[in-house]
Amino acid sequence: MTGLLFDIETPSCPDIEGLSFVPDFINKDTERALIDEIDQSPWLYDLKRRVQHYGYRYDYKARTVTKDSYIGALPKWVLPIAQQLCAQGIFSNMPDQLIVNEYQSGQGISAHIDCVPCFGETIASLTLNAGAMMQFQNTQAKNCKEALYLPPCSLVVLSGAARYNWTHAIPARKSDKVDGLKIERERRISLTFRNMIFDRE
Repeated sequence: MTGLLFDIETPSCPDIEGLSFVPDFINKDTERALIDEIDQSPWLYDLKRRVQHYGYRYDYKARTVTKDSYIGALPKWVLPIAQQLCAQGIFSNMPDQLIVNEYQSGQGISAHIDCVPCFGETIASLTLNAGAMMQFQNTQAKNCKEALYLPPCSLVVLSGAARYNWTHAIPARKSDKVDGLKIERERRISLTFRNMIFDRE
């Protein structure tokens, strides 16, 4: 359960070029406020998991985003996080696309690389409410695999090789083993920030 997170050490970030990890990017009060705002917003049921799109809507069937996919500016409640990402040098320009994903216990996302023609060189994902294991696999060396546990309030950033040469996934299972402890999955919410490439043309 989530309480077990207090019994494990801060996860160490795998040695992947372009991968960075911030364990306490936000505090618990900010986390709670974000969850409250998210739960007051409408969910989409495009996938097995619930999602919310902001800025531009991603087309899962076509696996792309176009200028016509624009649905409005990022909501006010997430702007302080976007500004923090810029202030800390994670993004050089304010993110203009956000997908909120909800993962119930047993749900995950298959191995993938975020759309290269659509999104810029940096992908940042913030974890809320409960943690999960993220797995990485090198596309050039299939036996080269790494894993990183993402606790609540943590931020994982993909750029460079981590962005383009490694897939990332959240295994669909009901528990993770961290430091020898079995941690049961609970509801996890992720906020994934990106920049649209065409928006910078």
